[in-house]
Formats: sequence, structure tokens, C-alpha cells
Amino acid sequence: MSSLFDLLVAGLATGAIYALVAVGFTLLWQTSQTINFAQGEFVMLPAFLMLAVLHAGAPFWLAIILGILLSMILLGLAFKMLLVDPMMRHGVLPLAIATMALAIGIKESVKQFFSAEASPFPSVVPTGDISILGHAVSLQSIGVLVVAILAVFGLTALLNRTSLGHQMQAAAQNPTVARIIGVPVERMILLTFLINAFLVALASLLITPIYLAKFSSGEVLGQAAFIAAIVGGFNQVRGAIAGGLLIGVLDNLAAAYVSTQYRAAVPMIFLIAVILFRPQGLLGRAEERTV
Repeated sequence: MSSLFDLLVAGLATGAIYALVAVGFTLLWQTSQTINFAQGEFVMLPAFLMLAVLHAGAPFWLAIILGILLSMILLGLAFKMLLVDPMMRHGVLPLAIATMALAIGIKESVKQFFSAEASPFPSVVPTGDISILGHAVSLQSIGVLVVAILAVFGLTALLNRTSLGHQMQAAAQNPTVARIIGVPVERMILLTFLINAFLVALASLLITPIYLAKFSSGEVLGQAAFIAAIVGGFNQVRGAIAGGLLIGVLDNLAAAYVSTQYRAAVPMIFLIAVILFRPQGLLGRAEERTV
């Protein structure tokens, strides 16, 4: 029972990180019909940017701030202006292929210019264990879960309780009407890209101390977050959150009770079942397109 409790807590912590990345998938799709297949590498890169600042002699808090700012510039502003905007004129498929190429480019660049070896990364949350209901639970898992939940609640509050959030939702739901009523649609889309860059930088800060800074870590993270977004509902932020938590727990339970070698197969099987029986996702809404 203790083992199951530990697995659930660790799974929720990992799932919360998947949720942050999956929310980025959902936001980009809602506002600009962009599927970013480099999202996993977007999570991997900020950790190496922070390590580079650390190795230059800066304190950890400054490395975090600079790493997040650099991520928002490179993975938000530059990504939109230099890749998404030019490629979007050619359709969704060319853009998807371009993001795949970007993922390979980021991974190989990090391998070449930073390190091909896994590097330790400082933790922003305390290490050790605490007792909850008689069970020893990792403080790191609790800290990661709390920070991720606060980030999600902050984003939800921004979207649902502020004028800026309402404008973002209007731009996502119907850009034409939004422009007519005076919503700066292009600015809202850019803001979405910046929010996605912040979320992946935060996810990188939370997950890298656990799994180390590795040039190849983006593949697993990107795949898990993409599955989470589809399972929860690609057109709903709440679906991405639920999908992330669910995939995190399933992944941990599969590793413990099925096999570490086949742990990735369990979320994939679940994904196939969702696609077959509820293609819009568990919390998603069916979309009708005019042909």
C-alpha cells in the first residue's frame, strides 16, 4: 500500500509536468493551428541555457531568470516570427514538418555545443522525505506538484478572470469576429507563444533535477505531453491538464506493475482506446469543420 501511495504521488508530480507541456500544445493549437513537434526539445533546452549561465559564474536565481527570459525570446518570439509565420502560409503540414526538423536541430546542437553526457541540475525544491498519512513521501515530488498546480491555476485565472484572458480566448475561438470587435488578434497569438515558452521553461526547471539534463530527454517528454493533450482533449486546456496527470500516473504504475521496458506501451494503448471510442478526448469537444 505504501508503495502504491508513493507511486501515485510521484506519478501526479510527473503528470503535472506533462500537463504544463500539454497545455502549451493546446494553447498553440487553439490560437494559431500550430502543432509544435519540437515541444519536447523546448523543455530540454532551457535547462542547458540555465546551466550555461551557471557555468559562467552567475548565482542559481539569476540563472533561472535569465534562462526563462532567453527561453521566451528564443522559443516564443523567435520561434513564432522566424518559423511559424513564414511556414503557416504553406499550411499546417509543412509547418509540422518544419517543427520536426527544428526538434532534430535543437537536439543535435545541444549535443554538439553543450554536452552529450547527462549533467546534474540543481533543484528548486527541497530534497528529502516527509511523512503524509504514515507514508514517507519525497519532498521533491510534493514541491514539483505544488509549483505545477500553482502555475496551472495562475494560467486558468489569467484566461478566465482577466480582460487579457478573455481577449486571448476570443482570438482563439473566432479570429475574424475578434478583429471586428477590436481585439488585437496578432498580439494575443504572440502572447500565447510567450506563455508556452514560459511553461516549457518552468517544466524544464522542475523535471531536470529528477531526470538530469540530457540532450535526448525531449523525445520522451514531448511524446508523453502530446499523448496527454490528445487523451484529455486537444482543444481544451482542462483536458490537457487532466490528460497530463492521468498519463503521469499510468506511466508510473506501468513501470512498477507491468515492466520498465514496456512502460511506454501502456499510455499508447490507452491513447488508441481514446481515439477509437472518444476521438475528441476525454474532456474535449467535438469540432465541426466546413468542407
